[in-house]
Amino acid sequence: PKTMTTPFFPVYPWDKSSLKSMPVDLEQFKKLDDYALKVNVKNSVEELVKALLKQARTDLEKVRAIWMWICHHIEYDVVGYHNKSQLSSKPRDVLQMGKSICEGYAELFEHMCSLAGIQCKKLSGHAKGHGYKIGQTFTGDSDHAWNAVYLEGRWHLLDSTWGSGSVDDSFTKFTYRYNEFYFLTHPALFINNHFPDNSNWQLLKPTLTLKEFENNMLHNSNFYMLGLLATHPETPIIQTVNGKASVSVDCRSSTLFMFKLKGAEEHGLMTLEKHGMKLDIYPQKTGSHKLEIFAKPSKAEASDDVYKCVVEYVVECESVDKAMRFPKELHQPVGPSWFSERQGFLRPSHRQPVLHTNDGRCSFTFTLGKDISVLTSLHGDGSSLAEDMGRRHVLQIQRRNQIELKVHLPHAGSFVLKIYSKKKSDPGNYDYTFNYLIRCLNTEVKWPAFPQSYSKWLQDYEILEPLSGLLPANRNVQFRLKMHGIAKVLVQAENTYPLTQNKGVWEGTCSTSGCREVFVMVHENANHSFYSHVLKYEVETQ
Repeated sequence: PKTMTTPFFPVYPWDKSSLKSMPVDLEQFKKLDDYALKVNVKNSVEELVKALLKQARTDLEKVRAIWMWICHHIEYDVVGYHNKSQLSSKPRDVLQMGKSICEGYAELFEHMCSLAGIQCKKLSGHAKGHGYKIGQTFTGDSDHAWNAVYLEGRWHLLDSTWGSGSVDDSFTKFTYRYNEFYFLTHPALFINNHFPDNSNWQLLKPTLTLKEFENNMLHNSNFYMLGLLATHPETPIIQTVNGKASVSVDCRSSTLFMFKLKGAEEHGLMTLEKHGMKLDIYPQKTGSHKLEIFAKPSKAEASDDVYKCVVEYVVECESVDKAMRFPKELHQPVGPSWFSERQGFLRPSHRQPVLHTNDGRCSFTFTLGKDISVLTSLHGDGSSLAEDMGRRHVLQIQRRNQIELKVHLPHAGSFVLKIYSKKKSDPGNYDYTFNYLIRCLNTEVKWPAFPQSYSKWLQDYEILEPLSGLLPANRNVQFRLKMHGIAKVLVQAENTYPLTQNKGVWEGTCSTSGCREVFVMVHENANHSFYSHVLKYEVETQ
């Protein structure tokens, strides 16, 4: 075999362009990979290597063929792990058994490489693998093994144990799940969860100390495979300040995120940004809380359409900010984003997720994409707003491709404005699109609902007055309604009052005395004898 070259450590900064330590074209490996997977030789390691090398020309291809075979044919020995005395890590035994622990994977890899004439070294050290707890320290003997291979003039790192699959939480079952990340991983990323006994084998300048390794954020392979770049803060344990902790993630392209605090998606306010997300957490109990952040690509292929855990924090909460309790109905993320834009809600008047109103009224405007129909509802905390009433505290006004949502709150508190949409051409239901949080501290606030509208009230009609769905008793009330394409309008109270048209606005007054309800009715066609109801108002009781 060639003589061992002393490790040569070029400075290896991660330029964020590639997850690997040398250019690797996975497409070009396709044929080789398929071939290696099908090789079925179990009688000797020599024969196996000979068979694998039939399709491999370069050293890189030889290493790839060996890697592929081991990752798909050796399973992790969960039983052996608990009873190491019975276990052999000799390459011949590992091949016969078809299973081993990390030690056996690394020895088999090293042996197969040397048979193929490639320099390979088995490395041992500490790993943030199964059973790792955030903030733990590493003492005593190393607990994991992996390899370095010498290719094209320098050393590269790989971990075939972690490339092959994963073990369940109870450490009783191994599942094959190939992971490309651990093949020739860039050293700046490999150090994330592998700390070699000999720090030269970090292949980094400057090297990390064990203390730094222990304190560093653990980004698992999903983190990098999903194109995520960094998290802030960079320490895994966060102390709340005045009951609040903030986290953000940077990524390359639009990615969807979710979070769980102690296993539930609550007590947080998450916003999606073009290149990442921001999350403010307000735990409602003191103590330590596990915070998990999940991500998935926004253009997910159906098979890949699951959220994967990418990073974990522990939030230490010393005091609770009770004022920051969120309504149950609040959905994450909050506020507009590239996602709502993609659904056709452009140029939002409010980019922030939370809106504070002092008088209990607010208004949101958007430019709508083509062919979009909108539905909205307001949700309070607890049962203060029945569903049908929640709809009636938001008034939609459409002017060509602009939509305005006027909100009148029934009382002080925290409310969620939910926005649903669908394509007008789609027959189906409305899909939930996004939501805002609206807060009002003014306890004097008490707005009535808007008038009830019926199906003949078209999306681009507009109520100029009265906006309140509750009219004062025994009063003359002025009506001004913008409607088109109709012949006559009547307001029906105890008596019937016709409205007259003036520049597209139907106006007139009506007396509310002696009645409990007032209806607005239209004649769509002068020749028709029947009227359609379009709006209904209530009248205050004496």
